[in-house]
Amino acid sequence: MLHIAAVITAAGSSSRIGVKKEYSLVGDTTDIEGKPLTVLGKTALAFAACSRVGTVVITVPSDPELGEYAARDSLPVRLLRHRFKPRFFFVEGGATRRSSVHHALSMLAAHKPDYVLIHDGARPWVEPALIDRVIDAVIKHEAVIPLLPLTDTPKEIDSSGMIQRHLRRVMVGGAQTPQGFAFQKILKAHDRAAEREKNEGKMYTDDAEVWGEFAGPVFVVPGSQVNRKITFPEDLAILVKGRSGKVGENGSSVGENGVTPSVPAGENGISSGGS
Repeated sequence: MLHIAAVITAAGSSSRIGVKKEYSLVGDTTDIEGKPLTVLGKTALAFAACSRVGTVVITVPSDPELGEYAARDSLPVRLLRHRFKPRFFFVEGGATRRSSVHHALSMLAAHKPDYVLIHDGARPWVEPALIDRVIDAVIKHEAVIPLLPLTDTPKEIDSSGMIQRHLRRVMVGGAQTPQGFAFQKILKAHDRAAEREKNEGKMYTDDAEVWGEFAGPVFVVPGSQVNRKITFPEDLAILVKGRSGKVGENGSSVGENGVTPSVPAGENGISSGGS
């Protein structure tokens, strides 16, 4: 049986928001045990709902006040029980997102997963269906990311602000997470990326870029419009507005009558292909 692991990144400082966004409450929402639900807790529930995910590592800040204890406190209690599957672990992050992921991958090496999904902890509305879609595709392709089509026409500019290229909207998209990879290959790619980061100051924006430079092609699956990332204060305000009630085992909202309400924004994706 394949061993699939997940890394949830939550080691950032959230400097653009001013508060630790992953530990922020999701409106008045609670988990099924009545504990107030956080952004990180909702994210973790989505992965816990996927039976194929056996191990989860969460990266946490080096600041003791925001580290492992705070991360544990922000999760639903049942996720940390000894016999709960998947097992949750915590690792201190690094100076960059890439180095934080590298720390998590290094910890996971002892568990010998076949594949790993790497997800932003600040994307709490990730759906189990998207996670399963990435798992199915990574088993086939070894490297895959969710991609969301652009609605605005993209332009490439230079440092002076002048447009250099008018890009075709149908040929580009916005990368989301979770991004899935064959474990040993992404670990080795991060080893090499760390050397280049150290020696040349190279910065990597996501794990697909690391794989693309050192391991090979990356494929795509349709992303989801509801899988937003909390980056600015306005994002958190929009995401928590009107959210209340309890959240079930799969991280989805449960209304007073026990029915899961529909999400206004539906999915929109593009066909799979190479990149």
